[in-house]
Amino acid sequence: MNTYKTNSAQFPSNQFWALFQIKTFRLLKIFSLAVIWSLSLAPVANANEEGCISCDVPVEVTGQFAHSINNDAAAIQGMIGNDEAAFRNEVYGHDFSIVVPHLPVGKYTVVIGEVEVYFNSPNQRIFDISIGDKTVVTNYDIFVTAGGARKAVYLTAEIEHQDDSLQGPLTVKFSTHTDNAKFNTFEIKDAFGATLIKTTAADLADPLTVANNKPPKISGPEIWNDFSQPVDARVKDLIRRLSLAEKVQQIRNDTPAIARLGIPTYDFWNEALHGVARNGVATVFPQAIGMAATWDTELIHAEGDVISTEARAKFNEYTRAHNGDSRNCSGLTFWSPNINIFRDPRWGRGQETYGEDTFLTGTIGVAFIRGLQGDDPNYFKAMACAKHYAVHSGPESKRHRFDAEPPERDFYETYLPHFEMAVREGHVGGVMGAYNAVFGEPACANPQLITDILRKQWSFNGYIVSDCGAIEDIFAHHHFANSPEEAATAAVKAGCDICCGSDYNALLRALQKGLITEKEIDGALTYALTARFRLGLFDPTDKVPFARIPISANDTPAHEALALKAARESIVLLKNDDLLPLDRNRIKRIAVIGVNADAVPLLLGNYNGEPSRPVTILNGIKRVAGANIDVTYTPGCPLALRKDESDEHAKKLIAEAVAAAKSADVVIYVGGISPDLEGEEFGGVSRYDGFSGGDRTRIELPSVQEDLLKALHGTGKPVVFVNCSGSAIAMPWVAENVPAIVQAWYPGEQGGRAVGDILFGDVNPSGRLPITFYKATTDLPDFEEYSMSNRTYRYFSGKPLFAFGHGLSYSQFSYRKASLNGSSFSVGDTVKVTFTVKNAGKFDGAEVTQVYFRHIHSAFSQPRLALCDFSRIQLKQGESTQVSLEIPVERFRYWDTAKKQYAIEPDKYELLIGAASDDIRLRLPLKIANAQ
Repeated sequence: MNTYKTNSAQFPSNQFWALFQIKTFRLLKIFSLAVIWSLSLAPVANANEEGCISCDVPVEVTGQFAHSINNDAAAIQGMIGNDEAAFRNEVYGHDFSIVVPHLPVGKYTVVIGEVEVYFNSPNQRIFDISIGDKTVVTNYDIFVTAGGARKAVYLTAEIEHQDDSLQGPLTVKFSTHTDNAKFNTFEIKDAFGATLIKTTAADLADPLTVANNKPPKISGPEIWNDFSQPVDARVKDLIRRLSLAEKVQQIRNDTPAIARLGIPTYDFWNEALHGVARNGVATVFPQAIGMAATWDTELIHAEGDVISTEARAKFNEYTRAHNGDSRNCSGLTFWSPNINIFRDPRWGRGQETYGEDTFLTGTIGVAFIRGLQGDDPNYFKAMACAKHYAVHSGPESKRHRFDAEPPERDFYETYLPHFEMAVREGHVGGVMGAYNAVFGEPACANPQLITDILRKQWSFNGYIVSDCGAIEDIFAHHHFANSPEEAATAAVKAGCDICCGSDYNALLRALQKGLITEKEIDGALTYALTARFRLGLFDPTDKVPFARIPISANDTPAHEALALKAARESIVLLKNDDLLPLDRNRIKRIAVIGVNADAVPLLLGNYNGEPSRPVTILNGIKRVAGANIDVTYTPGCPLALRKDESDEHAKKLIAEAVAAAKSADVVIYVGGISPDLEGEEFGGVSRYDGFSGGDRTRIELPSVQEDLLKALHGTGKPVVFVNCSGSAIAMPWVAENVPAIVQAWYPGEQGGRAVGDILFGDVNPSGRLPITFYKATTDLPDFEEYSMSNRTYRYFSGKPLFAFGHGLSYSQFSYRKASLNGSSFSVGDTVKVTFTVKNAGKFDGAEVTQVYFRHIHSAFSQPRLALCDFSRIQLKQGESTQVSLEIPVERFRYWDTAKKQYAIEPDKYELLIGAASDDIRLRLPLKIANAQ
């Protein structure tokens, strides 16, 4: 740790009990807000640990933070004294602390000076401040507290400090909710009001950083700013004009502005899993697992295109209002899609993925990436990022220290192929490294993953970013490195170009220690800057076609219609004993039961935007049912019981639901789980039985819901179960006894309308499962076991409740006349399979035809069957069509552990054509000769 200190002052020795009191001094004078904004932040320092270099007592700043200077000509008002320069410096970051060690026991007053110079409206920067284990202020908004921008405000806290040996040094912690926490000045006064410490953000500048912030003297034309020059030349020219400190700052996710060059602030971190996320109103499509259930690559491509249109609209609007700066989830580099394999239904983040199959995941991922990035020859419309590379799928509670060690063949046959497709076929712009280690090396510092496979074997030429905080994990949790400097060095040397967080600040000290070279830092910076150039961020707006997309292109009726289409196609009819579709002519009253029926958050999953006109399932049913059907609602039981909760209240709610059911002609129970129960690293101990840290400890439908369904079934009224979840639910009793089951996922802003359309037959269901629904948790291997043995439809030896690819229709489809373009094929050949599908039912509808392969007499263990192609076709009642699919022989490959390469074994194979992995209609033999 580098700390810069001077001699300590003398302190009073009085001892008191802790007493916290907040006093916020607001400005009494009203100042005009009519300010012309022209903000330029010049970064002056960044570090993981820094010390005050002008204080008389020790002061340290630790954590994730950076320094910057505001060089705007506009005045800052309201300071005590005449110290405007102090308020032009700031320390900012997501999570950092001011630490004062060796402070004697006594009573003190802490004074923190703040000013908002970046945002001109409330709710843009929200953070908490705590001292020791006591919270001083929560949801602190400088703009609101000060009464506007560019007005200084002082927050004071009276504290009683005990000896460091009892409670540790005095620590003032800043943690953010929205954007970055920050401070400008910091002061400590003793019990008599005398100032003991008075420091500013400028005082806390690390001398090492300041020394490396002097820009080089470069002559000649600014090639980097000439859009007619090749991107490679422009990037090289810009890099040579940056100081070493500036280079390090530009390979963090939140890159500060460089005022002298006219380079604005840019934050690489943005999300678009199923719509532009965390940036206000946007179109919200079904959660990713629901999009996968459409098996519709054209729809997925269109979804990506809509997202990038809305992203550009928001980016253009934001940057125009902020002098070109892009922060706060307004950028164009989206850390989506999540293409991890959903190997175990207990994983809370499985909802973010495209399911359990590598080929389906890769194919849908490629469609999303291409739709998002566009097809302009010069510029990316937006930039996708495939995550989390690699071998990442829980447990959430251990992800920062977990070491995944799958068998070698599983590594190459299950955990990598879809990433390869994203790179080779999707030409994805970015890849995010995972938190976990793989074969003993953290994924973000893993040369095998990044350098050997991603860069060399797949020829990836985009940027590589760490997951947020993953660089810290390298030394703090994986213990792979001994210090922040060694961790940052290991990541850059392995090929991780951008750090999400501030951990790359340690690179300056790493360079000073000889751990890394400036050339290696330049290598990472080359990829980071190239991404921004390829988005057109340094080019005139009239040269970038997407820079003219207006904010009116966000959240349009056409986008809403596409969200409705996606929701309709995503819904899977799991079971139907002739109850559906509901006949409006025979129904006078419907009892809708379940808390999920009337919950907007249920529609949204996670990593979502804010829909302007969401339709809950209850409202969707009411709207579609029409005026002649009375739709009643009761919440029924909770989704799950708290671990310390009696079931007495649930019994009362169940009784109310039963009473409602008895007075209805049909019961629709909307249950399952919710994004509040499954998700990303919830932390702490779950209050609910069956859930832990975002994951599930068992996959069964919570028992309180099964009790409710049994009671509803006991009324003798027909029951439809609409299951909402981002993962597979084990429900054998329900599957045996309830006449109709609909899997609705987290269906997006129009999900309620789509559910209503399906239930009443206005739309024929056509979704297909992208995952296996097992009968019980006991069907699963240990959650932490990354071997694929007995996992997913490819290797599971038991009988599933609902199989991969399963999904019913209100119509029936027949398959016949299958043929191949030959009987024997060689490496490099393409197998063309042709067959006829007929809609033999009474409804127009869509069928998802699925083609699997299996190796009949392999010398090695092989999957039971594996998807190798599929198509989605729309057929009118009585209509037939010929389906032709082209399957490269390369898709039959496996990993040869002896030769350390992919190989195709010469032997007999079989193509299996059908409507699901357990519903094979046609079989075609073929032979592979001259394989390698």
